Formats: sequence, C-alpha cells, structure tokens
Amino acid sequence: MTPPGPIKNDTLPKKTQRVVASDWFSHAIIAVIVFNAAIIGLDTWPAFAALHGGWLQFANEVCLGIFVLEMLLKLTAHYPRMQRFFANGWNLFDFAIILFSLLPENGELATVARLARLLRVMRLISTMPELRLIVATLVRSIPSMANVLLLLSVIFYIYGVAGYHLFHEIDPTHWRNLGISLLSLFRIVTLEDWTDIMYNAMAHYPWAWLFFVSFVVTGTFVIINLFIAVMLNNLEHVKQERLQDLRTPPTVDELVRELRRTQDALHRLIHRLEPGSDRPSDRRQGGGEGLGATKL
Repeated sequence: MTPPGPIKNDTLPKKTQRVVASDWFSHAIIAVIVFNAAIIGLDTWPAFAALHGGWLQFANEVCLGIFVLEMLLKLTAHYPRMQRFFANGWNLFDFAIILFSLLPENGELATVARLARLLRVMRLISTMPELRLIVATLVRSIPSMANVLLLLSVIFYIYGVAGYHLFHEIDPTHWRNLGISLLSLFRIVTLEDWTDIMYNAMAHYPWAWLFFVSFVVTGTFVIINLFIAVMLNNLEHVKQERLQDLRTPPTVDELVRELRRTQDALHRLIHRLEPGSDRPSDRRQGGGEGLGATKL
C-alpha cells in the first residue's frame, strides 16, 4: 500500500514564519542591534569619526538595511492577516523606530534622524523576552506608582511648609520659600550631602535633627520600600499573565499547522521503512527474511 503523500502547504508566508520564529534569526538581530549600538558610540568620538567616518556611515546603512529586511520578513510572515502584526504593541514599537530611521540625515530633520538612529538600541527591549517582562512590569506599575507618588507629595508638602517656618530665618539659602524648601527636601531624600543642611539647622536648634531624621526615614526608606513592593507585586502579576497566555488553547490554524508537520514527518518515516531501500541495513534485513523463507 502506497503511503499518502505529504500535504503541500510550504508557501512563502509559511517559510517566512519558520525563519522569523527561529532562534538563530532572533540571535542574529540582537547581534546586529549591539553592533549598531557600538557604531553609534564610536561616532561620538571625534578622532575616530574623522579617520573612519565613511566606514561608520556604511556600517550604519548596512544595519538599517538589515532592520528593514527583518521588518519585511515579519510582515510577510503575517500575510494576509496583517492586522495581527500591528495588533502587537512590540511590533508597532519596532516598526515606528525603523520608520523614523529612514528619515534623511541632512536638512531640517537631521537631528531627528540621528535621534531615531539612537532609538534602534532600544530594540533590544523588544527582542529579549526578559527585558519585555521588566518593561511590562513598569507599565503595569504606573497606576500604583501614582498613588505612592501622591503620598510622597503630601509628605513633601508637609515637611516643606514646616521647614520654611522653622529654618527660613537661620538658613535662607535652603528654606527661603516653599519652592526652595521642596528642592532642599529633594536633595535630602536623595541622601546627597543632606547632613550639611541638618548641621546648619542644628547650630541654632539642637533638636533640628528630629526633623531631618524623621523625613529621611519616611521619605527615603519607607517610600522606596513601597516602590519596591509595588514593583514586585506587579512583576508577579505579569508572570502569571504570561503563564496564562502559554496555557491558552491553540487556534485552529495552529492545530492544522502541527497536523501537517506530523503528517510530513510520518511520510518521511514511512518512506525510509519502505522495501527496496538502498540502505545496507535494509539489504541485510531483506537477506535475513529470504533465508528464513528458504528454510521454511
């Protein structure tokens, strides 16, 4: 009985899908992004750019051509359902960066074109799943961060007004009005030479350390820990969402694609096991069967 032939569905979009989904393709794009980032960095070194400016420009154009080719391959892989490509936010991110990179680097748009070329380095975020996870966590944390920032603003305002009334006469440089007081509190919360401000106040009010220490404990340690807690909580939520996406049942197209691959693999296996194969093992196996038949 002749085995059925494989189903022919090896169209250009299918071939492109296999290329785009392969590990070597992803690693190659990451290598090009890193190489392009190195070129952008060397271009800021005037001595090197003066000697090798032509080669740097040529390498930059080559990288841009590779990125354009990559985008064309991804668009082809989603043909004819192009909306699926643009429904992905990371695809839109990459598409926008490459589109801006095509701006001419002369005339009024020269500065914009150079900045767009610099944005190509950010494509490392979209090509590496670990970085995408971190960015997704940051985006998801924005609403919760707003609440933490509101709490921090209330604390800043209370301490700013209190600091003005307590210290503006003895230290007008740091406390002469509410705006300068808030700026001084920002310096304190970053722990940048904040003890100098405290010692100036303690020279007139020995108890002033209570004001500064309480603000450092509240504004720095408590608020920073709140930020960390929010980030960790949202990171766990993002991980759970990714796991849920992995558990999503496959679509009909994915099932059909896997079925076709399985049929092709079975057909190749049956073809190898067919009688009359030229392999030595098959000839030995056939000779053994003939000997057995003679004995019978």
